[in-house]
Order: sequence, then C-alpha cells, then structure tokens
Amino acid sequence: MARDGNDGSAPLLEIRGLCIAGRSDRLWHEIVKDVDLVLRRGEVLGLIGESGAGKSTLGLAAMGYTKAGCRIERGSIRFDGQELVGAPTETLRRLRGARIAYVAQSAAAAFNPAYRLINQYCEGPVRHGRMSRREAEADAVALYREMRLPDPEEIGFRYPHQVSGGQLQRAMTAMAMSCRPDLIIFDEPTTALDVTTQIEVLAAIRAIVRDHHTAAIYITHDLAVVAQMADRIKVLLRGREVEEANTRTMIAHPREDYTKSLWAVRTFRRAPAAASPQVDKAPLLALRSVSARYGAMPVLSDIDLAVRRGRTLAIVGESGSGKSTTARVIMGLLAASRGTIEFDGKPLPAACRDRPRSLQRRMQMIHQMPDTALNPRHRVRDVIGRPLEFFLGLRGRTKERRIRELLDQIELEPDRFIDRLPAELSGGQKQRVCIARALAAQPDFVICDEVTSALDQLVAEGILRLLDRLQREMGLTYMFITHDLATVRSIADEVVVMLGGRIVEQGPKDEVLAPPHHRYTEILLSSVPEMDPDWLDRRLATRREATGR
Repeated sequence: MARDGNDGSAPLLEIRGLCIAGRSDRLWHEIVKDVDLVLRRGEVLGLIGESGAGKSTLGLAAMGYTKAGCRIERGSIRFDGQELVGAPTETLRRLRGARIAYVAQSAAAAFNPAYRLINQYCEGPVRHGRMSRREAEADAVALYREMRLPDPEEIGFRYPHQVSGGQLQRAMTAMAMSCRPDLIIFDEPTTALDVTTQIEVLAAIRAIVRDHHTAAIYITHDLAVVAQMADRIKVLLRGREVEEANTRTMIAHPREDYTKSLWAVRTFRRAPAAASPQVDKAPLLALRSVSARYGAMPVLSDIDLAVRRGRTLAIVGESGSGKSTTARVIMGLLAASRGTIEFDGKPLPAACRDRPRSLQRRMQMIHQMPDTALNPRHRVRDVIGRPLEFFLGLRGRTKERRIRELLDQIELEPDRFIDRLPAELSGGQKQRVCIARALAAQPDFVICDEVTSALDQLVAEGILRLLDRLQREMGLTYMFITHDLATVRSIADEVVVMLGGRIVEQGPKDEVLAPPHHRYTEILLSSVPEMDPDWLDRRLATRREATGR
C-alpha cells in the first residue's frame, strides 16, 4: 500500500467545494459544507469524525449519489476525469458496482433477504459483463475463503438471515470486490466483526488495494483501524473539514483541538460496584445446561451462566461463537432444545409469546443492527412512544413529556429529532434511539447486543456513561454482548468467553482479563488494534511465523 499517497499522477477522484443539504422539518440544512477531496489510484483516504459529521454522506457522494431527503447544492465530483454531478442516470449506473463499489455500514440492510448470498454476489460481475455465472461463483468462493468465512464452498447458498452479523458483513465486503473496482468506499466495514476476524478482513482489503492498485475511502470511527488502513486521514466535524494530513503525521502531531480530543478519548472506567444486599442476592438470570439448535444444526451446547442483580455480565467471542444466539434464547426468540432458564428465581417460559406482558416489560434488548430494528416508516416519537403506551399505559401529554425526557437522556435534542424518520438519522443516532426505546419500558434486565459498535468513540463513551449511571440509579442488570474488549474492560463485572457455541472461560473481569489466560482469550486480547500504523504488519508477521504461511 502506498504510503506517500501522491505519485504525481492525475487524481482518480477529485471533489471540489462540495455542499450537500438534507431536508428536515420541511427545511433544508447543509450537512456537508464546502469540502474538497483528492484521491489517487492505490491510495486509501481515511474519513473520521463523530456521528453525524457527514462521513457517510461524503462517501456516497463519491459515487454521485445522495440519500433520499438529500441533494447536492453545489460543487464538483469528478471520477477519472468525468463529472458525476448532473451526469445521466445510465452513466452513473454503469459506474456503480463496476468501477465504484460501496461497502455499507449495515450488512443486514444491504442484502435482499429473499435471495441467497451467492446470487447477490454474482449479479454484479455477470450484469456488468465481467464474468460468466460459473466464473462468478468460483470467484465468490475464493473471496469468501480470503474473508475467512466458514465453509466457503457452501455458505453462499445460505440466505442473509442464516449467517451471523459478522459473517454477513464479510460477505458484503466480498460482494463489493467482485468486479475489482477502481474505487471502493468502505463505510465502517469491520464494525460488526470480532477482533480476530477483523485482522483477516483488514489484511484482505489491503491486499485488494495493493494488488489491483485500487483507491479506497475508508470511513470509520475506530482510530486504531484507520491507522492501519489509511495513507492520509481527513477529519470532519458537522460537515466541515477540520484538518487533513498523512497518517503518521496526523497520529503523532494533530494540529486542531478537535482532532486532539479524538486522539485523547479513552473509554471510561466505571467505579467498582459497592457490595450491597441488592447486588449480592441470588442471580436475576440463570442459564443451566442450555443448548439450542437451528433446525438440525447445534448452535449452543451446555451453557451455564448467571447474571447477578445490579451487575453487568459481558459475553465476548468471535463472530458465530453463539453470543447473539444466547441472547435470542434468553429473550424467547429461539426455544432452547435442552436446559432451563430462570428469571427472578422462577422458570422462564421458552417462547416469548408465552410470557405475560409484565415479564416482557422487565426484559428488554438493544439490537446490534439499528437499520433492521427500526421501522423505516415510524418517526422517532412513534418508536419510543410505542413501549410507553404498550407497557406503561402512557398517553397524550404524559407520553410526549416522557419521550422528550428519554431523548434528552440519549443526547438527542427533542425538538430536532422527535419527528425524524430513521433514514434522516446517522448510524449512531439510530442506535441511540434503539437504546431509548429499550429504556422506555423501565426494564430490570437489558441485553445490550453490540450497542456501541455503530458509535464513534466520543459518543460511545457517553452512552457507556449513561448506561452506567442508569444502572446505579435504577438498579438495572445488563448483559453486554460485544467483540470490543475495551468496552468489556470499561463496564463489565463478570466476563464469559464463547467459542463454537460453548463457554471456554468465565469469571470476574479482573481474573479473566489477567494472565494467565485461556489460549483463546489470549488470541482475542492480542488481536485488539493499536494506534500504531505498523501494528497490523507486525501482527500478520507474527501469525506467519506461528503458522508457517
């Protein structure tokens, strides 16, 4: 991968004076403001900034595309010398997918649920005349293998709902690479991935960029990841450029105060929970020898765990390890094939439909993928208002007041956001709405399934602080499902490590995360990226020495 980012060649992509407006409350507001961007072949530009900074909007604009409710006000977007602003639809259609590809933040929202993965992979190269169907299928298997997808010869014949979130994200990355485009826009491509899989995907992306001299825009809120991937970094804040520099210079010597604040963010450490009768009572939730299947395929085996009242249990493990499946079993969305689940000392009905409303209220879940968890036709007031009415019977002004209080709690200004649709929100804003919806029911137990994965580090820290405060004030009990070990260190009391549907290690956080570790826990801990541009190269070299390849 080029590290100077400038070989004197003509730019592949050149954006000048770009202004994009978004419509909200029947008014147009500029969300990208006079931004310039230059990108050459074989170069990777990292776009960073907090949620709502305009990163994804700018990335989509590089394809000559704006989302519904947005429009290009002025400026120029030239790809390989061709102006995309105002270009005919057919011209843009020929470019997109073939020469310019996009890897979306939410894989679940990007795939058609009615078609198998292999069919969706083959559509691009076949329609653009790059390969025959047979060649495309063989190419899919090769890229699935590069992306470390399990059973690469067969996984393409599954439907999107039949694979984990991390596996689906990798399948989408492979699909974007199918035509070997000149430019790829990666919009948080490793958000849903565990740290071990992330290394493989990052290495595969770098290999594609290097081997095919492909240019890339890498959008992320993960500063350690962008340090591994980008030749240059551009920082955005509220739609404006803050600064831009080559990666090593930006990391070592950021100029602007805002950039320095990003670099200085360290996920907070909660104070240890004080021993109290409330915390030390019998577990609020206990799983005893729980197993589960998807059809004939076993996915959980002999799960034993307990979540104490007022505490936080974190479940970690790689994609497909059974973390989210465990949550589905607890919530009654997948019936256990064996074993028992107790809640508040009583057996829990296996199916959600068999649980009384009062019990459903006490157990809430914040989902990993807000794009699929939110109804695209429901405004924020409807999303949050529904559980207030359903579980608590609130209506009229009382309900309105509580909706506004919840929006304040998640740091979304009520007057600005209460009437927005999900399409008018950034990824992080959608996730915060999902958090508010779960809290609206006033639960005792909340499963947080990757709740900060879509958030930039500044916002994620605020969300973790909020959840910690609510736990202390309301005595909430949390189960955190995450691949982010920084989050585990920050908020967990107990840790469960899963692999292949089984628990391989569990115990108090300080014991599990302190050496000596279980071999698999050691692999997870050593795979967390560092703010060092050479970290990935060293990690890959260590792996080659260990495996001989």
